[in-house]
Amino acid sequence: MGERLRTVVADDHYLVREGTRRLLELSGEVSVVGAVGDADELLDAVRRLAPDVVVTDIRMPGGAWRAGFEGIDAAHRVHAEHPGVGVVVLSQYSDALFAFELFKHGTEGFAYLLKDRVGDLEELLGAIRAVALGGSVIDPKVVEGLLARRAVRAEQEELTPRERDVLREMARGRSNGGIARALHLSVSSVEKNVNAIFTKLGLENSGDVHRRVAAVLAYLGP
Repeated sequence: MGERLRTVVADDHYLVREGTRRLLELSGEVSVVGAVGDADELLDAVRRLAPDVVVTDIRMPGGAWRAGFEGIDAAHRVHAEHPGVGVVVLSQYSDALFAFELFKHGTEGFAYLLKDRVGDLEELLGAIRAVALGGSVIDPKVVEGLLARRAVRAEQEELTPRERDVLREMARGRSNGGIARALHLSVSSVEKNVNAIFTKLGLENSGDVHRRVAAVLAYLGP
């Protein structure tokens, strides 16, 4: 995409909000058209400014929202009113229950990242790019923790170590080509592993990016 992605940033802490805004602006890929401090202001900004992407904190106390889930509930409201707007939720919680809460109505156009990703600009920009195109991303640290927990559970249909590696990269929102580069595999080998993952999880093979994250959720879910 040649034009900068129009983005609204929401965080109740002024310094975090402004720091995120400046970091994104300096990347040259994002134009921050609004920076707000709570979920009500976020919805108003989306209605007025028509951004491509929202980057929101998971917690923004105040208003008639579920305590601790303000950002997630606002993300769902944004998608309900503006289906084409991608949403990146930044969270301090690595507990997968919060990620599942975000993705419970579908995965398309949502990303769940831990808040320290703000300091990893390329990771944050990758999530912004992905949701702008309707893709999905789950923070690798959340996936790692779930994989460690999942490894001790006996399952009849277990993924191989290589398939788990591919699953981990799928959670980052990588394409087959990106996975191949990250794992030093051929694209055809990645495709074979992706097909095996879909088959074992009973998911129809599809090129849709959101189905790839659905595979991650299906495998790692409770």
